[in-house]
Amino acid sequence: MSKKLVALGLLFTFIITSGFGCKTVSTQTKKAMEPITLEYWRVFDDSDSFQEIIDSYKVLHPNITINYHKYRIEEYETELINALAEDRGPDMFTIHNTWTKKYENKIIPLPAQISMAYQVEKTGIQKEVVPEMRTTNSLTPSDVRSLFVDVVASDAISNNQIFGLPLSVDTLSLFYNKDLFNSAGIANPPEFWDQVFQQDVKKLTKQDTKRQIIQSGVSLGVSKNINRFSDILMVLMMQNGSKIIDGGKVIFNEVPENLSGSGYNPGLGALVFFTDFSNPIKEVYSWNDALPNSLEMFMSGNLAMTFGYSYDLPTIRARAPKMNFAVVKVPQIAGNPEINFANYWLETVSKKSKHPNEAWDFVQYATKKEQAKLYLAKTKKPTALRSLIDEQKSDAELAPFVSQVLTAKSWYHGANPLAAETAIGDMITNAAKNYEQLKEVLDFGANQVQQTIQ
Repeated sequence: MSKKLVALGLLFTFIITSGFGCKTVSTQTKKAMEPITLEYWRVFDDSDSFQEIIDSYKVLHPNITINYHKYRIEEYETELINALAEDRGPDMFTIHNTWTKKYENKIIPLPAQISMAYQVEKTGIQKEVVPEMRTTNSLTPSDVRSLFVDVVASDAISNNQIFGLPLSVDTLSLFYNKDLFNSAGIANPPEFWDQVFQQDVKKLTKQDTKRQIIQSGVSLGVSKNINRFSDILMVLMMQNGSKIIDGGKVIFNEVPENLSGSGYNPGLGALVFFTDFSNPIKEVYSWNDALPNSLEMFMSGNLAMTFGYSYDLPTIRARAPKMNFAVVKVPQIAGNPEINFANYWLETVSKKSKHPNEAWDFVQYATKKEQAKLYLAKTKKPTALRSLIDEQKSDAELAPFVSQVLTAKSWYHGANPLAAETAIGDMITNAAKNYEQLKEVLDFGANQVQQTIQ
C-alpha cells in the first residue's frame, strides 16, 4: 500500500472518531437537537422588549423557537388559568410577586441541573460546529440571595426551591407636583411622615365655600379611589414597627413583643394616620371618596402628592405632557429603619410544559446581568440585580425607584391575593366611617385577611 493511501486511511479514521459529522452524534444529543417551540406569556411589555434576548438565545440554541405573547392585564389571569387547566397553556409565564403561593402547584421549580444541547465549534483540519450535550448547575437559593435584592428570595423561594426569577423590581415612590409646591412656598418634598409632612398637606389643600376639596395635598385616607391603597397602608405599618404576617398568621393588629407593655400598637397607629386624611374634623383633611381617582386627579393638576411606581411615568407623560412633576423616595418614619415596598413580576415555568429544562434555561438566561440590561434599557424599569443598582442610580428617572430596592419588602398574600387586598380595602373603608372603633375595625380586618390566607 502506498504511503498516500495509508495517509488517507488514517485521516478518514481520525475524522470518524473525532466527533465530526452527524454519524458520531449520540441518540440523546440528536433528540435534544430536535426543533421545539416554547410559548411565553407575559403582560405589559411588547415583544420588542424581549426580541434581542430571544435572538441571542437562539444563537446558542438554534433548534429552540420562542413565541412571545403579550396579554392585557385585565384578561391575563383568567386566560392563563383556563389555558393551564385545558393543557394548552404556556411553557413560561409571568406571575406577580404576590401570586407565588397561589400558583405554586402549577409551577415546576427550578431543577438543580439542566442538560441541554449546545452548538460547539470544534477545530481540527477545518472548523466545524457540532452539537454537544452539556449539564450545567442551576441557580441555588443561596445564589438568588446573593445576586438579587432581598425581597426576591422572600417571594420566589419556598421550601428551599426556586419558583421564579425577576427581570426587575419596582418600588412605591412619592410623586409630587412642583408647580403646586412652588405656589405654596414649599421648597422640597417631605422626607418623613411627620409634622412637616402634615403642614405641607394643609398648605397644599384647598376647599371651596361649601368645604368641597378642589385641590388636595395628598391622596391618603380611603381605598375606593386611591391607587395601590393596600401597598401604602402596609408600608406605613411596616415602617411603624408592625409585622404583617408571621408563620401563616396575620398579626398586623397585634402589639409586637418589643413594644409589649408600651401601650402602643403600631398597626393601629398606621391605620389612624392613614385615615386621618379623610376625616373632615382633622386639620389634615385632604381626601374623600367623592374625588376622582388619585392618578387622574394628579394628572389634572389638582393633587400635590400621590404614590405610584415607575410604570406610572409613561401614563403621566402621555396624558399630561406639560405637567411639572418629580418623583422622590417614599417618606419614612424618623428614627426607624428605612423600609420600602416592592411590586414586581416573576418569570416561571409551567408544571405542564413538555420542555421544562429548556424553559428554565431560557428564564435563567433572560434574567442574567447581560440580558437583563437589554430588557431594562428597553423598558426603563428598576433592576432586581444588585450588580446593576449603582449603574441605574445615575439615571435621574430611575434613581428614586432603584435607590429603594435594597430596603424594599413585600408580604405573604396567601392563596388568594386579590381577596386579601379587598379585605384591606374594606378595613380602610370601615375605619374611615368608624373613627371611634378603630381597634375593632383593625381586628376584624386582620381576621378577614386571615381567611384569605387560609
